[in-house]
Amino acid sequence: MGSTSGHKHKPRSGSLAYTPRKRAKSSISRNTTFRDSEKVNLLGFPGYKAGMTHVLKLDDRPNVITKNKEIFVPVTVIETPPIVICAIRGYAKTFDVENAVTEIWAPELSKSLERVICLPKKKPDMANFEQAVSDGRVTDIRVLVYTQPHLIKLKKKPEIMEYSVGGSSIEEQLEFCKSNLGKEIRIQDVFEGGTYIDVSAITKGKGFQGPVKRWGVKIQDRKTNDARRHVGCIGPWNPARTMWTVAMAGQMGYHQRTELNKRILRVYSIDEKDVTPDGGFLKYGVLRSDYVLVRGSVPGPVKRMMRLRESIRSQVHKPEGKPKITYISKSSSQGV
Repeated sequence: MGSTSGHKHKPRSGSLAYTPRKRAKSSISRNTTFRDSEKVNLLGFPGYKAGMTHVLKLDDRPNVITKNKEIFVPVTVIETPPIVICAIRGYAKTFDVENAVTEIWAPELSKSLERVICLPKKKPDMANFEQAVSDGRVTDIRVLVYTQPHLIKLKKKPEIMEYSVGGSSIEEQLEFCKSNLGKEIRIQDVFEGGTYIDVSAITKGKGFQGPVKRWGVKIQDRKTNDARRHVGCIGPWNPARTMWTVAMAGQMGYHQRTELNKRILRVYSIDEKDVTPDGGFLKYGVLRSDYVLVRGSVPGPVKRMMRLRESIRSQVHKPEGKPKITYISKSSSQGV
């Protein structure tokens, strides 16, 4: 039965969960939340999106009709050159937030880091930092790391970001940070095949778009006198203002998005196996460092930095162990 007033009702167009749809402040996504882990290690790792391919693997998911059968799976190749821990940062928790109390930098850092920040000139004083931890002035420890994109000939300017450290006690976290301060960390030291992760990145920028493409509103009837690709009415008489929920034109894309529960199928060293397709990845080239194969797609265009972290929402029915890959496609993506 239709409405007696003749007015048609339908759900709104576009999800308001992704508002405001404005440009991200930086091309580097932010991770402020990390999963609690008793394993003493970094809880994340950055990488660069190289492209996509497909693999054949044995389906190890429980309760599926294709269990133990060979299936076709699309994968994203993320190149992960080694990172360097450049600083240790201590936080103190107040009644509602955590504030940075102190930090200590590695004595020797790459000169490429000067392209991003002004390096501290004073010598590190680990004794004062340890005293702050023992006195209880520091309740959480995180590390600052920087990438090395020059190793894969991507660019010269590194990115610097913050990651949390796992461990059952703050003493374990501090010992891990002290032993690795100023040293390189590889992706094999953090993740392994079969691990579920969250991938954060800045999506492809699409510029200024109208409400039809940006929100998915209906194109008006062909007999409409005015333009058809716009919203018919932007507000009622009462309240006499335009609501923020009205679909309008504006920036589309270049937003931070996080894909949850993406599975790492395999972590490879470039010396172990090279999956660069014939002719290289489109708009990227060849692989020159360690890389991971992540099932499915991830946000962002090629060459954009991806931030990987341990999954914070664990799945109920998830396969255990490392998946068995039988074939990795290296066919050319050049269209020939």
